Amino acid sequence: MRLLVVEDENLLAQQIKEQLQQQQFSVDVAVDGDDGWFKLSEYPYDLAIIDIGLPKMDGLTLIRKARQKALKTPIIVLTARGSWQEKVEGLDAGADDYLTKPFHTEELLARCNALIRRAAGQPEPTLSAGPIALNSRTQQVWVREEEINLTAYEYKVLEYFMLNPNKVISKTELTEHIYDQDFDLDSNVIEVFVLRLRKKLDPDGETKPIETLRGRGYRFTMTVA
Repeated sequence: MRLLVVEDENLLAQQIKEQLQQQQFSVDVAVDGDDGWFKLSEYPYDLAIIDIGLPKMDGLTLIRKARQKALKTPIIVLTARGSWQEKVEGLDAGADDYLTKPFHTEELLARCNALIRRAAGQPEPTLSAGPIALNSRTQQVWVREEEINLTAYEYKVLEYFMLNPNKVISKTELTEHIYDQDFDLDSNVIEVFVLRLRKKLDPDGETKPIETLRGRGYRFTMTVA
């Protein structure tokens, strides 16, 4: 999952980025509202974390502008401690949730995961597809109740597939959602990850949960037998 952090306190922005990256998120950072708007409007983020007190364009204006342009990216707004007015204003502007600074990393991660699942219509932390189960909170994956080991990027690909079941997903879309902004979109590394996933999820070729659609990409079928 690819996230955007819009925060003008450089130290806090980098701390949030590092904490999210440790949980296998890909993270871009913007340090002011103008840069935040550019990134949010140009790149396909799965979630944005936006501080209210931003230079150049404040967070509330940024959120309102995003919603006026029909951007549906889930948004968590960062507010000052004890300021209920900021929380109300943030939600009224179009934010989906709020977090009061300072906050615990565990709470930030829980809110990010919950919003991403909710946006995908998957409210529970455990996603299931036939014999395959994935827990987005613990980042564990099971096939027929036996836990399997995935690399960080194999997990990211599978999670994106399972949050978007039965959807045709191009290689470009996958790349944009699992890598940071500066990754080479022409790389064929996605094919390698999908090949490895197939071997780990379906070593005998019985269920075939990942379908290749020539010239279009892939489709993950949630109703595998």
